[in-house]
Amino acid sequence: MAQTAAAPTTAVPAITPISGKAIAPWAVFFGILMLVLLYFVGAEQGATSVISGTGVHEWVHDGRHLLGFPCH
Repeated sequence: MAQTAAAPTTAVPAITPISGKAIAPWAVFFGILMLVLLYFVGAEQGATSVISGTGVHEWVHDGRHLLGFPCH
């Protein structure tokens, strides 16, 4: 006598798409953050310095060379 067992069914959750309006503020925030970081790594020294001294320059020195910015 052959019996077949029904396979258990599991509900697959539906994936809801994220709208552009929900992503836009985060994209703007991270874009501005990246521009600020790029400024500190690439241009924070000398005549354009926002923060006086060489502290910021020393903190980002290796990153500056890694990204190809000249500093000395």
